[in-house]
Parts: sequence; structure tokens; C-alpha cells
Amino acid sequence: MTPPLLVLDTPALYYRSFHGLPDTIRSPHGRPVNAAKGLLDTISQLVTRWGSRRIIAVMDADWRPDFRTALLPEYKAHRITDPARGTETPPDLEAQLPVIFDALDAFGIPIAEVPGTEADDVIASIVAQGGDEDIVVVSSDRDLIALLEPGRRVCVHRPRTGGRWETMALADLPAAYGVADGTAYRALAALRGDPSDGIPGVPGIGEKTAAKLVAGYGGLDAIVAAAQRGDKEHGLSPRRRENILAHADSVRAGEQVMEGLTDLAVSDFVAAAGGEPDTARIAELGGQWGLERTIARLLAALTGDDVEVRTTERVRETTEHVDEQGGRPAPNGLPTGWAADFCAFDLETTGVDPHSGRIVSAALVPFVGGDEGPARTWLVDPGVEIPEAAQRVHGISTERARADGEPTAVALPQIMDAVRALSASGTTLVGHNIVYDLTVLAAEAVRAGILPSPDALLTDLPPVLDTLVVDRQVDTYRRGPRTLGALAQHYGVSLEDAHDALADARAAGLIALALARSSPALAGTPAAALHDQQTVWKREQAASLQEFLRRKRPTAVVSGDWPLERLD
Repeated sequence: MTPPLLVLDTPALYYRSFHGLPDTIRSPHGRPVNAAKGLLDTISQLVTRWGSRRIIAVMDADWRPDFRTALLPEYKAHRITDPARGTETPPDLEAQLPVIFDALDAFGIPIAEVPGTEADDVIASIVAQGGDEDIVVVSSDRDLIALLEPGRRVCVHRPRTGGRWETMALADLPAAYGVADGTAYRALAALRGDPSDGIPGVPGIGEKTAAKLVAGYGGLDAIVAAAQRGDKEHGLSPRRRENILAHADSVRAGEQVMEGLTDLAVSDFVAAAGGEPDTARIAELGGQWGLERTIARLLAALTGDDVEVRTTERVRETTEHVDEQGGRPAPNGLPTGWAADFCAFDLETTGVDPHSGRIVSAALVPFVGGDEGPARTWLVDPGVEIPEAAQRVHGISTERARADGEPTAVALPQIMDAVRALSASGTTLVGHNIVYDLTVLAAEAVRAGILPSPDALLTDLPPVLDTLVVDRQVDTYRRGPRTLGALAQHYGVSLEDAHDALADARAAGLIALALARSSPALAGTPAAALHDQQTVWKREQAASLQEFLRRKRPTAVVSGDWPLERLD
């Protein structure tokens, strides 16, 4: 059976990588290569997922074509970052485009662009002229859902949050959007509007109402006619009728703007898909840009052969845990890199202030090769009353701690020794909001005379991964809370006994594995480098949150300390 044709909305994918991966991913001579690395890693995943090396990398020859701005002058106008050149491309991304073009060409992946058109038009023409070809359109752009029409063997493969992907076919449209086909979806999208593209829509009409109108009346002309008649069905309230009539022309223009051209000459691009990689040139590019492992992964995916590459990639970690897979799941499905051997940690305490809170329970849960090992747990008598508020959180009473727990003087040195042993073995320490736990541990050790100061904990501290900090970085714009429970639900991790040290540590470990699976760049970053990156991420995240909070509370302060919170 002929494998499907993978048609990439390449700009959407490299923008996603540019904004999703840290700009600390750089070439040996210091230039950012995060977009190039992310795009090539994504292509590796796609080749493996779909079992096809028949790929076309579609590009924008003109990201704001004249024929679209003539219909809708505001089309993408808000994205212009350099009015003189009319470009939306940040300089650090623009500098990577030659790297991306060179790499695609070296891998034998044809670059498809047609003067005066967008990538969407080239993709629409490939799909419209595809005949019986099985086509997978890869893009985050919702407009391309309009390509799902009867008689076409096409699906749209879209990246979602948390490293997941969603594949949508024609049969999925009724359940997902309440419409029957791509033409109806385009009408829905025109009514709903799309601020990211400058498409205005109709005020007061969201996606669900738009779906009811399209399903009830058909296309935009029928909906406008119904509004003119004063119909009341399918959500046509007096206010909505008034708004539809007032914005009818701009909505029709929006629908036209979203329609891709279908008559472009694209047959040569299709014929070129599946070309042979130029291995010598690929190796040269990998060394030049510090992308040897990324290059090797894609070459192995395309050829089916394991490729041995001499790597000088700046994130290479010289430990026994990092292999040529760069921390990604090995061929047998096992995690590698830091994710192959780490220990998850959690404390339950007497209060919320990490400088004064006392340890009540602790857990260390090892994860080796993706499997959970035997945990070490401690029930601790803190030597003080456990407040009722704390008891309601973790369920440990003063009476139970005194009857069954080890005194702090006994338990604390054991916990400290267990954490220090991880550093000696090169094992990463994982936790959720672990800055709290480590600050408590350091304060307790100072009180007990084990450490001369809290900062002394850092001397023997292993590399740390904080699932709270990392999740915020890799999925910055996801709405909702970032509590351990929320992340467990998001990543499909079971957390049946929240605020139990063992259950919380186990959940943090499973979330860390999910993060490693979802982000090849994260999985491939050595633990020590990832530790250093988190100090920067936490500081930036705290500054952003503080700026937001000060809009309503001018005195709000958010600490950016990591991995220890320091006293003022």
C-alpha cells in the first residue's frame, strides 16, 4: 500500500518550534537554532507516526497576498512587526530560515511555494488535485479544516497542548464542530471570526451559535437572508440578526479570504516527494549548526537505519544515561537521558511557609527505564503541634505523628543522605513546585545543625527538574491552574490520594515522564543544563505573573528564586 503524502504547513510548524523551545538552543557559534531543531524533530515524529517518507514542505511565498488584502485590508495586518519590509518574522527566526531550507533540501524534501500565494493555497491545490491520493495535512492552522470535503482522502493532523496531536477527518466534523463538511466549517469560521488572522466575524456570535446557524440555514447567503426576513430559529435573536446584517459584507469577505486556491501548478512538488537524502551534506550541516543528533534521528526515520553520528551538540551530557537518541524514547519505547533514571520527591509539612514549616512526611520514588521502583517513605514527628489546617490537607494528626513517626533528629539525616546520594549517582531529583520542598529541607537542616546555611544544600544537590516550572515553559499559554492535581489530569496521570507524600511524589514522576515523551527537546537536554535553564525560566515566569497581579494589586510580589526560596 502506498504510504500517505505528508503535506507540511512548514511556517506554522517552525513558528511553533521557535516559540515553544528555549532560545538557549544554539549552534556552536552562538546562533539560535531552536526553530530548526524543533521542525526537524517534528518531521522525525511524523515520519515514524505515518510510516511515510513522502513529504512536501510547503512555504509562504507571500504571507499577505494582494488578492486577500484587497478583499480584507485588515487580513493579518496586526502581525506586521517591520512596516518597512512588511514582515512578521522575528529576527532570530528569520536568521534560521536558511538553515531550515538547506536542511530540507539536503534531506530530499521538496520545498513547495508559488509566487504571490500562501502555504494554505499550495496545500489546498495539492489536496484538490490529489485524486485517490491519501494525504495528511500537518498544521496548527484551523482554516485548513475547510479542506475536509466529500470525495477527498485527506485528514488534518494538528499539534495540541502537552505534546499531543489530533487527527481530524471529514467524519469527525459533526462531533467536533457541529457542521457536515469543510465548506460549512468555513462559513462557521467566518461568522465566529479569527483575531489571529484579522478576520472580524460577527459580534456576539461564537463557535456554537455559528454552528447552529450554519447547520440550520446552510451557507452565509442563506443566513443573511434569514436575518433579513426576521427569522427566529437556530439562535437568531433580534440582536444577532442586527449584527449579521451590519457585518454581512465583512463576513462574506472573511469567508472568501479563508478559501484556498485550488488551481496552482503543484504536480512537480508531488512528484518530488520521497527524494533521497544527501548524507554527506546532512552531516556537514549537522556539524555546522550543532544539530548532529537531530539530523541523525531524522535520517534514521527516513532510511530505517540506525545512524551513528559523532556529536558535538552543546547539550550533550557525558553520562552513561545519554545515548544517541538524545533523551528521546529509545526504539524499545524506554526513556533515555535524564528520564531514564530519576527520583521523585515530596514533603508534607506543618504549614505553608517553607522557612518555618516542619517535615511531617517524606517520600522518594525512583523511576528507572520508565518503571517505578521501591519507594522510601518517612513519617516524621516534627516535635511541634501539627495545625488543624495542615491535618486537613495531608491527614496526619499530631497524635499519629508522635505515636508512629520517627523524631526529626532521626528522620532528617536519613532524608538528607538519600538526597545527597542522588547527586553522587548522577540521578535527577524531580518534584512539583519543588522549590517549596527543598526550602523546607534546607531550613530544617539548618535548625538541626546539619547545614551551616540554607544555600549549603546546593553544594550536594543533584540536578533538579520542577514539573511546575517546566510545564509552564513548554506549554506557556495553556489556560487553567498548574497544581499537581491539574497537571495529573492534563497528562492523564492517576492521583488518587493527593497531599500524601508518596502519592504526590509518584504523580510528579509520572508527569515528568509525560513531559519527556511530549517534548523531544526537553528529553534531549542534559539534566545539568536543564537545571540551569529552570533558574532562568522561573525568574521570567515570576516576573510575568507579578506584572499581571500588579494590575489589580500594585504591591504584589512573586518570588523568582529557584531551586531555593531565600529569605528577604
